[in-house]
Amino acid sequence: MTGFVFLIALGLAVGLFWVLRRVTILEQELRRVESELVGLEQRLARSAPARPQAAPEPVQPAAALAAEPRPVRVAPSAEPVREPSPVAAPARSFNLETLIGSSLPVWIGGAALVLAGFFLVRYSIESGLLGPATRTVLAALFGLVLIAASEVARRLPATAEDPRIAQALAGAGVASLYGTLYMAAALYHLVSPLSAFVLVLGVTAAAMALALRHGPPTAVMALVGGFAAPLIAGFDAAGIGPLLVYLALFIGALFALAIRRGWGWLALAAAAAGFAWINFLIAELGGRAQDLSAVGAFTMLLAACASAALPAAGARNRWFRLAPLVAGFIQLVALAPALHFDALAWGFYLVLAAAAIFLSWRDSLYLPAALAALIFLLLLQALALLQPERSVTPVAAVLATLLFAVPGHLLATRGTRWALLALGGSAGPLLVAQACAPSLLPDTGWALLELLAAAACARVAWLLRERDGTALTAATLATALLAALGLAQLVPDRWIAVPLTLTLLGLAAWARTARAPHLYELPVLPFAAALLAAALPIAALADLVVASATGDRLPYLRLPALGDLFRTLALPVAATITILFDRPQLGRARRFVGAAAITLGILLLYALAKQLLAIATLPRFASLGFVERALLTQVCLGTGWLLLRRNQLPSLGGVLLTLGLARLVWFDLVVLSPVIEPQAVGAIPLLNAAVLHLGLAAFWLWTLAPTRPIRAGAALFTIATLLAAVRQATHGNLLTGPVGTLENTGYSAALLGLALFWLWRGIAASARDLRLFGLGLLTAVTFKVFLIDAAALEGVLRILSFLALGVALIGISWAYNRFLGKGATLADTPAEA
Repeated sequence: MTGFVFLIALGLAVGLFWVLRRVTILEQELRRVESELVGLEQRLARSAPARPQAAPEPVQPAAALAAEPRPVRVAPSAEPVREPSPVAAPARSFNLETLIGSSLPVWIGGAALVLAGFFLVRYSIESGLLGPATRTVLAALFGLVLIAASEVARRLPATAEDPRIAQALAGAGVASLYGTLYMAAALYHLVSPLSAFVLVLGVTAAAMALALRHGPPTAVMALVGGFAAPLIAGFDAAGIGPLLVYLALFIGALFALAIRRGWGWLALAAAAAGFAWINFLIAELGGRAQDLSAVGAFTMLLAACASAALPAAGARNRWFRLAPLVAGFIQLVALAPALHFDALAWGFYLVLAAAAIFLSWRDSLYLPAALAALIFLLLLQALALLQPERSVTPVAAVLATLLFAVPGHLLATRGTRWALLALGGSAGPLLVAQACAPSLLPDTGWALLELLAAAACARVAWLLRERDGTALTAATLATALLAALGLAQLVPDRWIAVPLTLTLLGLAAWARTARAPHLYELPVLPFAAALLAAALPIAALADLVVASATGDRLPYLRLPALGDLFRTLALPVAATITILFDRPQLGRARRFVGAAAITLGILLLYALAKQLLAIATLPRFASLGFVERALLTQVCLGTGWLLLRRNQLPSLGGVLLTLGLARLVWFDLVVLSPVIEPQAVGAIPLLNAAVLHLGLAAFWLWTLAPTRPIRAGAALFTIATLLAAVRQATHGNLLTGPVGTLENTGYSAALLGLALFWLWRGIAASARDLRLFGLGLLTAVTFKVFLIDAAALEGVLRILSFLALGVALIGISWAYNRFLGKGATLADTPAEA
């Protein structure tokens, strides 16, 4: 009883809010109309003063205008009458005095009348004055009296000017009748459930008729009472079927009333209350599948009808118009498990989805609802396929594919959302089916379906090829995904790189054809997928790089299996490097992806090259380790030099040249230097691995573009070449061992000769950098001779060394004075060493 009274009070509060708002708007409109009438009469009087004035039509009272608004018509005159300028009505601001003194008392008084009836009945019960039947009759009479009083108030001149009095009395009467029915059926059981149900129908019909007559407050009372009425006799007292029929008729009547009066709020409230009843029934009915099937049918009808009724009732907010459809899809998905995902559950959902697509065809505003239907469909399909019994679901998935894909493909050129619907309908159900129930078809069957779906998505991409945007990108991605999956079904898992490589090349070719900037970045995705598939070989390569960089002498033992390595990485890496020759490819990811592909390509070649000598033991490392490193380094240096000289892929050339120089410095001069680690370099002076290795490095640098860093590096490697030649000449095949006197003197002589050569060449070719290199090296040799060599020599050798140094220094000074000291200016041009 208390809960029902609370519902009635809540309905009165809602009605009060809407009535206050509508009355304020209505009063402003009436003032404007009256001002226009006065102005029009004055203008007519001035324009025809000689003619007799016709008796003015009586102005209807404000209450009559409020109850039955009609357009103001003016009889046409023979003379043209200029339209009067409207007189602006003063804006009605919030007035606390009017609210407390005029508006609130009316509605509080109506609520008080309702409570008076309830308390009267309660008093009679507590006092034992009247029997149950008498109390019920008196309560019914009280409600009828209030409704009759509303009609009297509407016609009585004293109250006709304020329609709120009649509205309050009518609302109180409707609430009293609903309370009477509750008392008669639920408390006293004076009427049977079926009779109570029929009486509820009658009261609800009367309430709606009064709503047409009195306006929103009575409509609110009809809304609250009509939806709460089935609870009076028990919601399933007469069965779920009659209840749902009643709710359907009642909601339909509310929709009709909302459309007739333009009350979008009423249609929205009716739809929300209908969905609330659906949730209540789902919770109460439990596993009663037959009754829940009726609830599913009701849900489908409610969602479709509400979406059509809301715009007709004046609801302009797009999300309010979409909400019933989306709510219907959610309700049907929640209801499907209770129906065991049978044909009926699928039928309800697909019919509602078809309605959403039809509405979308009529009005594109509903397209988000169609896309939502597709998303919830995929969820429903996934849940159904995970069940032990799924005989109906594959057929439903085929129908769903046709339902969404066919309209989407036919209307794909209308806009992005239609294209997305076509793509989702073509690919979504198929991919969900394969992911959740791969045993439904053999691999060849899945491959055939996915390739057909890829062709359908490719058609959409072709239609949209001149529109660079979301739809074209999505169509291309869907085509690539389906094609890759379809091809992957036809090859063993270990050859997954083949379909990924074909997809990568196809995406690159399509981007080149369409010339759409967004498409150039898509080949990154199959390349990333290929790297993910080759995660284990890549991890092994990373371990190899770390171990080798830290001085492992036998990195060959850490190489992954060559077959697995090339099967998983060779094709995608080669394809990615190939498309790098097309400059727009890969877009913003070009630098990162290109670096990754080149790095992996170099590692693959390194792994292949390591197979030639297969150094797996320490003795073999001592005999061939340096030679192998030198060959690999020279391949990097030579390739980089060639690319830079020809200006083809200069970035790749720079990477290879830098890699070669880094390998030479780190491995051959620091970590695994043959001076520290015993490694054979060859027994022939000058024509041995150490000298040739360093000499070639110097040659590559001397013959490149003459920039300062490159020339400085070339000079340093030239010095290292002479030092290696002297070391090998004094030590032979192995360069380990202490430095002897002869070797030390050889270093000084070789470096002095190189310094003199650079000075001569710098003066002759006007190359300032060579002169500077020569002077710097000469200074270093001078310090070496005075500080190191002289201390190690005695007697005649010491005398001869100082004599030779002195003559050389004097000769150099004479040459500088001879060629540079007399004002001759030599241009700073580089020259070959």
